[in-house]
Amino acid sequence: MRRERLGFGFALAVLSLWCSMEVAVEAAWSLQTPVNLVWHYYKVHNTCDNAEAYIRHQVESFYKYDKTIAPKLLRLLYADCFVNGCDASVLLDGPNSEKTAPQNRGLAGFAFIDKIKTVLEARCPGVVSCADILNLATRDAVHLAGAPSYPVYTGRRDGMTSTKDSVDLPSPSISWEASLTYFRSRGLDVLDMTTLLGAHSMGRTHCSFIVDRLYNFNDTGKPDPSMKASLLEEMRKLCPPKTKKGQPDPLIFLNPASGSKYSFINSYYSRVLTNEAVLGVDQQLLYNEDTKQITEEFAAGFEDFRRSFALSMSRMGNINVLTGKEGEIRKNCRFPNKK
Repeated sequence: MRRERLGFGFALAVLSLWCSMEVAVEAAWSLQTPVNLVWHYYKVHNTCDNAEAYIRHQVESFYKYDKTIAPKLLRLLYADCFVNGCDASVLLDGPNSEKTAPQNRGLAGFAFIDKIKTVLEARCPGVVSCADILNLATRDAVHLAGAPSYPVYTGRRDGMTSTKDSVDLPSPSISWEASLTYFRSRGLDVLDMTTLLGAHSMGRTHCSFIVDRLYNFNDTGKPDPSMKASLLEEMRKLCPPKTKKGQPDPLIFLNPASGSKYSFINSYYSRVLTNEAVLGVDQQLLYNEDTKQITEEFAAGFEDFRRSFALSMSRMGNINVLTGKEGEIRKNCRFPNKK
């Protein structure tokens, strides 16, 4: 595996981190087998020298008024990369597009990406892909929320198709075994999984994604026994049982400690350790020795989590990317170009 594509200082920091930690798990500390992405692609190829600066400026402007863009973009990027790869197919409109899949209910941030694309098309028409915009904007937004900045290699091209049948995102009540199998199918490992689930340190989810834990865990007619009693009581007040069609589906915070501040903090891992995780997949991190050890390390050391998050986000952004003559550079992120 070649490591020179990852900045030397960044790779060294990650290696140093894992040499100093007590966690004895087998995990990657570099990017995957190299894909044809380039550091500062648009500047290197002199096609849009200030593309990343334009994107960063738009993110900073929006973030001042709407801090929810950080968790929204994180979820949007995950929903894109884990399905067909990081090709911006999740941004495409259509009656049967990915965004219409049940798993993608509540996805947001589309209008924000549209705004950035409009700015870039005015300055560098037909050059910057929607896939790169989504990756760069997400990095900049979560950095403003308290996450580390991390290397985003660019040169991705956009996919031309999007179908809801291709969306295989797992249930948030999935077991840790099934979750790890899913992550591994995307070229990621146990450290990536435990780290990327830490994105749940901020943001909200619909009650429908946890109602099974509250009232009918594994079809037992009882709540999830792993959920702390005080959290169960709190969540039941916010999420009544579903008894009729068309019933409201409220939004709840994934991490009350972050709440409406939408800040990137490591209290998510502390809550997992005290059985206060909102999503079932998060609480499952205690049921495997490797994920439990990583959770304990991240709960004790925020910088450990930040460094691992930087690497895992870079690795996620490399999943099945389109480069060269593959795909296209969309003029509008919602529609493929007309041939």
